[in-house]
Amino acid sequence: MKLYYSALLLGLMSASALAGEPKSGGGTSTTKSGQNAYSMPASNLPLSKRLDFSVGNSFFRNPWVAAPSSTEARDGLGPLFNTNGCQNCHIKDGRGHPPEENDTQAVSMLVRMSIPATSPEDDALYEKEGVVPEPTYGAQLQDFALPGKKPEGQIHITYDDLAVHFADGTPVMLRKPNVSIVELAYGPLHADTQLSARVAPPMIGLGLLESIPESTLLEWADEHDLNHDGISGKLNRVWDVQAEKAVIGRFGWKAGQPSLMQQNAAAFNGDIGLTSRLYPHENCTTKQTLCDSLPNGGTPEVSDNILDFVEFYSQHLAVPVRRNLDDPQVMKGEQLFHYSGCVACHKTQVVTAKRAHLPALSEQTIHPYTDLLLHDMGEGLSDGRPEALASAQEWRTPPLWGIGYTQEVNGHTYYLHDGRARNVMEAVLWHGGEAKVSRDRVLQFDQQQREALIAFLNSL
Repeated sequence: MKLYYSALLLGLMSASALAGEPKSGGGTSTTKSGQNAYSMPASNLPLSKRLDFSVGNSFFRNPWVAAPSSTEARDGLGPLFNTNGCQNCHIKDGRGHPPEENDTQAVSMLVRMSIPATSPEDDALYEKEGVVPEPTYGAQLQDFALPGKKPEGQIHITYDDLAVHFADGTPVMLRKPNVSIVELAYGPLHADTQLSARVAPPMIGLGLLESIPESTLLEWADEHDLNHDGISGKLNRVWDVQAEKAVIGRFGWKAGQPSLMQQNAAAFNGDIGLTSRLYPHENCTTKQTLCDSLPNGGTPEVSDNILDFVEFYSQHLAVPVRRNLDDPQVMKGEQLFHYSGCVACHKTQVVTAKRAHLPALSEQTIHPYTDLLLHDMGEGLSDGRPEALASAQEWRTPPLWGIGYTQEVNGHTYYLHDGRARNVMEAVLWHGGEAKVSRDRVLQFDQQQREALIAFLNSL
């Protein structure tokens, strides 16, 4: 086994496809480190556009308030919401985290809710929204409310331990979350409610991901595994509110949103309780009267002008450069990353499309370590909740660029959709389904090899 493994590594080393390119985001990349490493504008963004970036940042960072208010540009919060500002979830434009066990304040994590479709009316709703919302509480739990009002409920998480062993006997104790909703304020949940906890993902490089050509995604997709490599990535197809048709999904843990404009507008509506042109209705259900009985911040509460500024901001957040590329341990870890087959889904290089109106993002050679496709990750990562074409076990490949900055930006290293993994190795060991072969190869690594793989991932 060792000889075979060494031969594979030598073959990989001679292939020289292994990079050494520090600028993961191409010309947009930033050399900033520290707490603000995720908050910098694209380095190739001209000074004439930096003001637009800053204005978008202000609406992303600063809190919204209840209506009526003298702060007319930022009023309309709630009455039911998860947070009063985008930055509260995307902390420092970075990664959210789950609450500590038995802590009900889940500021940078939310819970999606839905029920199975059981009627033609449900099927029509599923086609438009990707899910059938829970009848009383909607598609997302709001665990905060305006003063004097009751939030919908509180998130309660406990964990079960799951022991995994490397081939050399080294144990790793994974934790599997159990999510429930307590202190329900508006009646019981539907008996068949499906819950899915989601932490906020980093904001870096989103405009570049939006700029990957559709033709490239279609080329990468192999839903029926026609090349017999065991990887059957597929595209999600979701409803585009502006185009009024189903298109390719790119954003969110299950690629449930087609564009940054729609992703942002949906977050304003579901997370902060704000209406916009794309989502003109308050986020109360017909069984909740709060939204009709309380003042709002106008129609809509988020103007098109604000949406445009926030879109520009979210498109141009720079990816920080890679570090320690010349470290022998990092280079060894990169070989192991390739040997394990991780690059089948975590694509290392792609060129963005020509976008005349967004020149900073146009025709950039980038290294995102994602294919934006859905992959079956096995029963262990199933959330029991389909979304559009994504099954309960299918998740979009998350980009890995900038992952090594998580600790210094956010002060933690919680990964995966619900933050169950407390470090990158735990995240790797949760991989199953299409990634089981890669995970099993990693389980054969000795301590030095494991440390090298971690060093590589932290170099991104």
